[in-house]
Amino acid sequence: MSRFDVTLAGEITMDLVLYGLPEHLPLEQELLATSMALTLGGSSAITAHNLAALGSKVGFIPQLASDPFTELCVCTLKHAGVDLSCAVQPKPGIGTGVTVLLQHETSRRALTSSGTISALRFEDLDLDYLTSGRHFHLSSFFLQSSLQQEVPRLLRTMHEAGLTTSLDTNDDPTDRWQGPVLDTLRAVDIFMPNERELRSISGEQDFEHAVQKLAQIVPMLVIKCGSQGALVVHKGQHYTAPAVPVEVVDAVGAGDSFNSGFLHAYVHGADIPECLSFGNLTGACSTTANGGTQAFSNKQHMLDFFSKHKKTPFRSTSPSSATQSDNLTSPETIPM
Repeated sequence: MSRFDVTLAGEITMDLVLYGLPEHLPLEQELLATSMALTLGGSSAITAHNLAALGSKVGFIPQLASDPFTELCVCTLKHAGVDLSCAVQPKPGIGTGVTVLLQHETSRRALTSSGTISALRFEDLDLDYLTSGRHFHLSSFFLQSSLQQEVPRLLRTMHEAGLTTSLDTNDDPTDRWQGPVLDTLRAVDIFMPNERELRSISGEQDFEHAVQKLAQIVPMLVIKCGSQGALVVHKGQHYTAPAVPVEVVDAVGAGDSFNSGFLHAYVHGADIPECLSFGNLTGACSTTANGGTQAFSNKQHMLDFFSKHKKTPFRSTSPSSATQSDNLTSPETIPM
């Protein structure tokens, strides 16, 4: 029996979110935010935290730093139930990555100091630990610059050990969308971009053309479309699910929270429509509190939200990894 439902290798960051700022920021003028939040950040860390909060057994290898931000991140992850026993110990002179998010009325800006985000290397990883799960997920492909070139190799290693795999590249701050992207997509089972990432990676600005192009490369394409819901393309079948309407506090980590819900349902034997609808639900839940994890670290808040929408987290008796591979290649279908 596998030790974990999901394993991850990736980044932890500290997110500082400032609210109530004007859309246009004047230079050389001090501006006052209406409020702020300091929360666990990083796509990998948010995904790991929320998977564990939902009830999955999660093993996570991040690069740590020897500063108070890492201590706070580690405490938050452990409180959710994430195993960090193989986390990479601090490297000299490298601090925790920090992202400052400026929340405007209809948009936001993200300013990041990479620190530990770009410090994790393939040789740092305990592969026996990562392969002790049933599914492996990787986020922040472009930000993890020291790991990026080895991602195809890492994914192949997971496959050889019998795990299914998923990837969310997240944004490329250079806007060049380079690196071993194609080799990485050919090595992954589930690719989980948003619309901007889909268009940028495919090189196609037309949405349908972008979907068609990438669906020919990856076995399962899962596209997050914000207020329009989400789409899955698998073996020529298209599955859609509408977004869950909520009053939004902020959208920080909403895509990562969608990933958590989708993958939690997936590793517990749900079919594609169930995975899709549960992903939309957890993505929506994330937006009802500050940052990417606050809605899930407050268990009662999370359960009340699910109860309101007549849904509970999936549970199972830990099916084998072979079962998940079967689900990937032989999905249930729904009429469209």
